[in-house]
Amino acid sequence: MEIEIATIGGYEEVGRQMTAVRAGDDIVVFDMGLNLSKVLIHDNIRTEEMRSLDLIDMGAIPDDRVMSELDGEVQAIVPTHGHLDHIGAISKLAHRYDAPIVATPFTRELVDEEVHDESEYVVNNDLISMEAGETMQIGEHCELEFVNVTHSIIDAINPVLHTPEGSIVYGLDKRVDHTPVIGDPIDMKRFREIGREDGGVLCYIEDCTNANKKGRTPSEAVARRQLRDVMRSIEDWDGGIVATTFSSHIARVKSIVEFAQDIGREPVLLGRSMEQYSGTAARLDGLDVGFPDDLGMYGHRKSVDRAFKRIMNEGKEKFLPVVTGHQGEPRAMLTRMGRGETPFELTDGDKVIFSARVIPEPTNEGQRYQSEKLLSMQGARIYDDVHVSGHLRQEGHYQMLDALQPQHVIPAHQDMAGFSGYVELAGNKGYDLGRDLHVTSNGNTIQLVE
Repeated sequence: MEIEIATIGGYEEVGRQMTAVRAGDDIVVFDMGLNLSKVLIHDNIRTEEMRSLDLIDMGAIPDDRVMSELDGEVQAIVPTHGHLDHIGAISKLAHRYDAPIVATPFTRELVDEEVHDESEYVVNNDLISMEAGETMQIGEHCELEFVNVTHSIIDAINPVLHTPEGSIVYGLDKRVDHTPVIGDPIDMKRFREIGREDGGVLCYIEDCTNANKKGRTPSEAVARRQLRDVMRSIEDWDGGIVATTFSSHIARVKSIVEFAQDIGREPVLLGRSMEQYSGTAARLDGLDVGFPDDLGMYGHRKSVDRAFKRIMNEGKEKFLPVVTGHQGEPRAMLTRMGRGETPFELTDGDKVIFSARVIPEPTNEGQRYQSEKLLSMQGARIYDDVHVSGHLRQEGHYQMLDALQPQHVIPAHQDMAGFSGYVELAGNKGYDLGRDLHVTSNGNTIQLVE
């Protein structure tokens, strides 16, 4: 059986992920993501009202025209998790393919919301839920399997396409976490089994975000302990305390909410994406996220401002707002607070906890710098980098290569400089660049079996 891989997006940057695997006449597409930084550099752009070709020209979504070169039919579109760099282009591209979107329950709900907000295209693809550990038939000869992984969002998986020529493991995005705050640990046992099954792993496509960093990525339990320590250290402060983190990071939001209550403050989630992700997680049966029943979540601008007014009227010392804006996004809640555009008044000594790192990209770095400066000018004290990454470092990559023992490896989710650490460590495991280690770029195809 011919096996061909099209590296469509995410092979020259962190963002707009999209990869297609053709096994004979059957094609499976993994991820359809957005490069948010390409959108944020423009003022007041609403992607839901834009056409796909304009977004492709901006470099915001994958250029999927290379799909016309693949001789087969798309059988499934499979987003690995609910981050926008993996699902943000589904509303713009999925309607081109007569194929269902197959995802875990939480990811499926987030995709459904993206599709619902779309105003330019009608996306009628079936939405199918599949749990980690389950499989589905792809054509006559292949099978799709979801393997549970741990990442900075719940319900993440690595999909595996089992073919007669061996398995294709799509390894975006994960860390090896044995003590997650929500959900099950990464299923390393299953990865080891796949690596030793008949045919083994033909190809492993791997997220290289932290491949230049030594050591291993700490567990989310470490970030939880950091947060507890920071919040306990300021529990006697009688002014404002504000926290921000990735809206999609439900486990981190859960920790902030719990520790806010521990220090006698009422947590309130503020911002459109904060309400979207946490509200979706709280509503889904089977996801025991553990939010309090009376947790306030407000996304609409007027309802957010009403919440801020209540906080100011009743006393900042009684509340802990958890807000959007960890990257300094211009329209996010924390940025508006820094500009003095909300009813919440920051005063000298108020604490702002950034439970997130800056995404290493010039737009984000500039916006985050500006946000912190604005907050500091109002007297806020910054607690920075209370965080652990959701991506593997070098020792995690070695662990995955040992488990899977792939015949071929394709680095992804980085630019060429970011691939350098992975090329070196894969070389240490016996892989040769151009032979079985394939560093590629967007829009290319790699023929693994002819």
